[in-house]
Order: sequence, then structure tokens, then C-alpha cells
Amino acid sequence: MPSRIEDYALIGDCQTAALVGRDGSIDWLCVPRFDSGACFAALLGTPDHGRWLLAPATEVRAVRRAYRPGTLVLETEYEVAGGAVKVIDCMPPRTDVPDVLRVVVGIRGRVPMRMQFVARFDYGSIVPWVRRMDGGIRAVAGPDTLLLRTPAPLRGEGLTTVAEFSVAEGERVPFELTWHPSHQPMPSALDAEAAVDHTEAWWTEWSSRCTYRGPWRDAVVRSLVTLKAMTYAPTGGIVAAATTSLPEQLGGVRNWDYRFCWLRDATFTLYALMMGGYTEEAQAWREWLLRAVAGAPPQIQIMYGLAGERRLTELELPWLPGYEGAAPVRIGNAAFGQLQLDIYGEVMDALHVARREGLPPDENAWRVQRQLLEYLETIWDQPDEGIWEVRGPRRHFTHSKVMAWVALDRAVKGIEQLGLAGPAARWRALRDTIHAEVCRRGFDPGRNAFVQYYGAPELDASLLMIPLVGFLPPSDPRVRGTVEAIERELLRDGFVMRYPTTPAVDGLPPGEGVFLACTFWLADNYALLGRRAEARECFERLLGLQNDVGLLSEQYDPGAKRLTGIFPQAFSHVSLINTACNLSAEPGPADVRPKS
Repeated sequence: MPSRIEDYALIGDCQTAALVGRDGSIDWLCVPRFDSGACFAALLGTPDHGRWLLAPATEVRAVRRAYRPGTLVLETEYEVAGGAVKVIDCMPPRTDVPDVLRVVVGIRGRVPMRMQFVARFDYGSIVPWVRRMDGGIRAVAGPDTLLLRTPAPLRGEGLTTVAEFSVAEGERVPFELTWHPSHQPMPSALDAEAAVDHTEAWWTEWSSRCTYRGPWRDAVVRSLVTLKAMTYAPTGGIVAAATTSLPEQLGGVRNWDYRFCWLRDATFTLYALMMGGYTEEAQAWREWLLRAVAGAPPQIQIMYGLAGERRLTELELPWLPGYEGAAPVRIGNAAFGQLQLDIYGEVMDALHVARREGLPPDENAWRVQRQLLEYLETIWDQPDEGIWEVRGPRRHFTHSKVMAWVALDRAVKGIEQLGLAGPAARWRALRDTIHAEVCRRGFDPGRNAFVQYYGAPELDASLLMIPLVGFLPPSDPRVRGTVEAIERELLRDGFVMRYPTTPAVDGLPPGEGVFLACTFWLADNYALLGRRAEARECFERLLGLQNDVGLLSEQYDPGAKRLTGIFPQAFSHVSLINTACNLSAEPGPADVRPKS
């Protein structure tokens, strides 16, 4: 069995990432990119599908772990009878090929240690050839090679590599794992201790530039570091998560691959980074966007690969049983072919804020935006799959229409406030038309609430975005009525569900956890409504779901009291940052976004 989701920590090099369990096992690592095949896939199966365990060989009495402040350098301390030992884990910022460093440090007494290295390429399906080399072993299969270097004695054991050794107080034993293409020369070994120090310095310098100074700075910095770890440095793309197929409901089938660049998630991430003072990432993402969406406007996708790849074919991996049996395990994501109108609003909003925050102007960016808006003019009145990427029939989702309004609103403001060239009168008129339609067809006067789609009986937590994006002021009775209805119908143990999961709407069996980003949106609404005490209480309740190293998943199961869904999820950490800013003294995203 893999560990509980909340028992994992993230390490990464801004091109890929690994999950390290409290038990000392790295159960997930894809190399060389986030979306490459995993060489450790025990997260979605068993140790036989690949893992790298490094932990005491005797009973562990206590485990304490933490990141070095402002970094992705993880330290895990194990206390055993008669001693204590620490394992340092990190991935140095990449210059060429990916490395994973693990350094065992003796703290007290003498502690027996055990290492088990199970390399399995292509998501646990390929057992490599393993050969000895000076200072370690070399595992090869097809295009992939893993080099494991260490002074610890290694030996083979049942298609795995193990090491048994002990460390006394003050002793240090390094391990270096390197991936490289099998047809290329072997890269040189690192100085593990120096590389750990360099990694700490790199992250410390980056995180020290955070401009947030509110009461939740530690949580905000941890979230910003997590978001930075999910940027793909070579291209500027931003992945939604580093994992695939972690279930939204334990044992369920809602298991998706999130190792790609959603325009929506990337724009939210970009917005949070800008709120934290990071504009360099915003510029890199804008350049990625211009490359990714190049072509005819009707060909725009809601998501792309890390370098802008468009074919993200969804496959199932039958040899992996899934996290705690939650099958199927999927790679790729069929949602890349969906129509989701809200992405136009999110892209326009993010680029509008980027310009206002001082990002250097780019003539090509505005040219692309104009083409997207001209296309949106022809499709805004069509049904779509919506923000939640339903696999049921297309509908006129209210949130989608609201975000179509946002796209036109930000374009008009760009013309009026920033001097951009465009048909302001035409876009202003269409903006008003969409606004009127949403208020007429997306609002149920009998319930005094906006509904999930035109004429729907269901609510949807995405409607909490209405005041946050400026579609209506928070003082509007329809906003207050929608918040109250969501409190009555979608609130569960103080957390918000996305919507009632029914096959009629999303084409899948019912059941999922509460959605953390939606609960942050509720806190934002409380703040805008002047319900500051409730906003803070809601926010603190969400902070209480962070694991011991400050990470959040996509969802939470209040009954099982466990994190569920992809982990860590950019959407959750973005929302944490935005809500922290909204609840702090300085203006937050809900205050500085354009208003209608």
C-alpha cells in the first residue's frame, strides 16, 4: 500500500518532481519531464512498480520532517531506540539532466539503515538491466538510464538493489540518482553536499523576493515555492500538478492526469505569483502562451503539453491497480478536445493584470488576444463542458458565460485604461448583452441564486467567482442570495463541494470530496461581504488541512479525514495565496481586480 496522500512531500527541479513519503520511500518520479513515464510508480501500485526507500532498518519511534525555510530541501528525522538519523532530500535546479540527492546524517547514537532501489521504467512496466560501475550501479532500458552513486555497499536482491549500513553521530552517507538518455555518455557525478547547499541557496534567494508581508507569510511562501516547483523552466509552461490518477474519491473512478498546462490553472497560478511579486514567471508564461496557441483561433485548446504539445491522448494503464485500488490509472487527458468558454476570460484577465502590474508590453500578445476575442464573439452563445470539464452533455454553464463577459470586460478596459487598439464600442455592447443574458437566464428568482447552467435545479461553487471577477458587486442581493444558497446546499462540515455529482451532468458515477479551491472562494466572498470573522475562520479551517510540510491536495474527504485528489495541486495553493492576500490589510486579488 502507498502512503496516505498527506504523508508525502514534494521535491523538484522546475522540470519534474518526486513525492517522498514519511516512511522514506520515493514513490513517484517521472524523468526527465513532469509528463514523462514514471521510473517510480509505487504511488499508483505496489513497491514492485518502482520506488526508492531509504530509512532506518529498525523500528521507528517518531518521525519529524520539515523543509528548510523557503526551499524545497526536505529534512526527515527518524528517532529509533538508542539513536536518531536525518535524511536530506532534494533535486538541484537543473542545468542538464535531473538528479535526486539523498544524504543520510547521523544525529545521535548509531542507527542501522536500509536502502531498497526498485527502478521500473514506463510507469512500472519495464524492469531494466542493472550493471555495476565504479561507485554504484547503472540501470538501462530502451531510451532511459538511471545511475545510482553512493559509497554505501550495494547488492542485488530479487530484481532490486539494496544496501544495509549504519551511521553514527556526525557521519554522512550521500546517494545521488541521475537520469540520462541511454545513448549519451554518462554524466559526471556531483558533489552531493555542495549540490544540497546550492539548492538551498537557490530556493532561499527566490523565496526571499516574496512581497507578501501579511500574517500568513509562512503558508504563502510555502505555496509560492510549490507553484514555482510546478513551472517548467525551459518553456515557461505551468503544470496543474506533478501527479496523475490520485482519486477524487477513495476507490473511485474520477482519476485524471494533471501533468499538463491548463490555460485556466496556469492563469490562476500566474495571478498568484504576480500577487507575490514574481513577474519574471509571468513574462515566461506569456511567451509560452503565444507559442502554444499559435494557429487559427478555432484550434485553441484548453490545455497543452509542457512545450505546447497539442495531442494529449488519454490512455489507461491496466497493469497499475491504482492508488488504494482506485482504477483506472490514466495518462493523457481527453479534456484537451473540449470547449470551455471560461478560459478566454481567465487568459484575458491574467494578461490584463500583468500589463497593469508593469509587465513590458508585447505587441504580439495583444494581437493574439484580439484574435481570441474575435473568435469568442462567434462562440460565446454555444454550450460547453465548463470549468469542471464534465464528460456529460454540453450545457450553457453560467460560470462559462460569466467568464466570457470577463474576457470582453478586460479587453474594453485595456483599450480604455491602457491605450490598446481595438473595437471598444462593439466589445462593450457584447459585454452588456452577455451580462444581461446571464442575469436573465442563469439566475433563479425563486431561489434568489445563480444556478449551475441555464434552467438548472443545481447550484455550482464556481458561481462564487461572480463578485471576485467583478461581474456583480458583493452588495448585490443576487450575490448574497447565491452565497447563502451554497451555504445551505453545498457546504459539508465547513467545506464546499463543487456541485452535486450526478451522471446526468458530468457523465460519471457520483461521489467526490469537498473541493478546497471552492472553499477558499467562499472565504473570499465572506471577506467581500464584510463577514470578516467567518472569512478568517473558514481560512484557518483550510490551513488546518495542510500536511506537516504545508502542502494541499485538490480535495478532502471529511468522513475519512483524508486528503484526496491530485497532490499537490496548484489550484489549491493559488487559492490559499489569494485568500491570504484578501484577508490581509493590503489590497488582495478580490479588491484589485477590475469591477463592473
